[in-house]
Amino acid sequence: MIDSTLDAIQDTAYLNHLLPIKEDLEHQLNIPIGYAPKALEVYAPECPMLNWASDALWAIAKQRYPGHVDVAVVNIGGMRSEWAAGDITFRHVFELMPFDNMLVVLTLQGGDLQQLCEIFASSGGQGIAGMRIKTFGDPVMQQEVAVTINGQPLDYSKTYTVATSDYLSQGNDGMIPLKNHIALWNSEEKIRDLYIEYIKQVKTVEAKVDGRMEVFPRH
Repeated sequence: MIDSTLDAIQDTAYLNHLLPIKEDLEHQLNIPIGYAPKALEVYAPECPMLNWASDALWAIAKQRYPGHVDVAVVNIGGMRSEWAAGDITFRHVFELMPFDNMLVVLTLQGGDLQQLCEIFASSGGQGIAGMRIKTFGDPVMQQEVAVTINGQPLDYSKTYTVATSDYLSQGNDGMIPLKNHIALWNSEEKIRDLYIEYIKQVKTVEAKVDGRMEVFPRH
């Protein structure tokens, strides 16, 4: 039986050896890397945290990808914490994204991107950058979903580049159209690490709700 009675036979020498390493790690995790003037909360269909996460991914993808990056997509299910106003540390980023997901850039047909946006609208919203989604009509009935990219209506005949995670590129979290990509570029860098790099670049961590996801919230 494994319980507290085994505490007496712990390898105290080994634990004492690990203690400085643990203390150093705790110290490193608490080092400020940026500052948030206002809290970044998570809620649907659009919120400061989703907007920050998608904008940050879009910005860093443009630095890494050798071509043009049209838009970025993140999932609300991947946002595992909220950030209060104040210092942002390594720990905050690890708590937000404890996964080892990699940044990828997909090339997607316009029709598939439209389909993806319709899924976002019907599911109550996700994180997007570089595009705007707006629904029209009765929220109970079939809705029309209008998508604009760089201020222009989405064109079915064009292809678009989408920065996202390798996890979502496989169609996970309901994002099936992402599986239809006609090309995939893998940065082989963890999104968590790229967020840390981005925060160090900009210093100020802020975002606001700006109407990029005007869809009927899911009930």
